[in-house]
Amino acid sequence: MEPHLITDPNALQDIIAPDGVCFGCGPKNANGLRIKSYWDADNIHVITTHMPDSGHVGWPSLVYGGLISCLVDCHSNWTVMANHYRAEGRDPQTLPRIDCVTGSLGVKYIKPTPMGILLTLKARIEGEVKRKTRVVCEVYAGDTLTALGDSVFVRVDVGHLAKIAHS
Repeated sequence: MEPHLITDPNALQDIIAPDGVCFGCGPKNANGLRIKSYWDADNIHVITTHMPDSGHVGWPSLVYGGLISCLVDCHSNWTVMANHYRAEGRDPQTLPRIDCVTGSLGVKYIKPTPMGILLTLKARIEGEVKRKTRVVCEVYAGDTLTALGDSVFVRVDVGHLAKIAHS
């Protein structure tokens, strides 16, 4: 896998949720990671890249595992939402907006992830796109697979979710 920083202006986050404030993927979070997710050329995977900065260190010269979990969480969620739009034959700019939340997040750390190397995440749906959808997300440092996400995301009504959370 040849890593390169993806700069395509048509990120799913910018199309679907330009006012998003999520720490990992919100375009409007000035203090966040602001990852950008895109359909891969294979039309199966959704991909993103991220270059950890010096504040993302865990052990000396290694990427903090919590950062990897955050990247897997946000990128996998965008993979599910993109697949929901596709399954419904909808353009991502159409309303009502499709939103999902993390039902379970699993990350297996396969090898230490070194600092100073561009990370590439490739995620795909495992099984069917349903209310609860499973995503597998591979994390590469250069050509080396360093972590594997296996998570479930749940399609939700964000307004209803906020009501429940604050009641």
